[in-house]
Amino acid sequence: MMNQVRILIADDYEVVRRGMRCILEVIPHWKVVAEAATGREAVEKAAEFKPDIVLLDIGMPELSGLEAMRQILKNTPETKVLIFTEDESEDLARAALESGALGYLFKSATNQQLLAAVESLRQDRPYLAPSVSRMMLELYRNRSETNEARPNHQRLTPREREILQSVAEGNSTKEVASRLHVSPKTVETHRANIMRKLQFSSLADLVRYAIRNRIITP
Repeated sequence: MMNQVRILIADDYEVVRRGMRCILEVIPHWKVVAEAATGREAVEKAAEFKPDIVLLDIGMPELSGLEAMRQILKNTPETKVLIFTEDESEDLARAALESGALGYLFKSATNQQLLAAVESLRQDRPYLAPSVSRMMLELYRNRSETNEARPNHQRLTPREREILQSVAEGNSTKEVASRLHVSPKTVETHRANIMRKLQFSSLADLVRYAIRNRIITP
């Protein structure tokens, strides 16, 4: 008898989550055990339900999809993450795959492609949208010719990336401190470190950077 496949769907639109649930649960033994509307909720639900597969959007509030994925994989390394997004940025796809995503699919995909992607991850095999596969092939072809530096945001700690997103979303120091259960002084210290590492001199620089790198959505 086939074991049940436990799935978590994380997307900030309820209609998307409900639609995906209806598609996935047509397959016997596939069960959506939880849904999440924010990146932070995705991390919490993954820790609580320990799903086999997480379907995760990139543009999530409170905690970006990329940062949520990093925390999920840190907490439950056996979980497999399928990024399911409408953003077709090559840089974003590369960052997701380098951070541990096993699958990457666009929301323009058909129902059958979504099912095929989840089945592939269930078998512990990667699944990439065709354009992402081509991009990754080209990237690794060129990697031996160039020694590209890591994006600056990858030099930040997980906590600094959380604070970067929260500040860029317009939250005050007190609001960030309350959300993360730390002192305002701690938030100020992290913020100063972020500004130093990214070589920024103003909050406007930080917000522009967060938008450009899809950490927040304008």
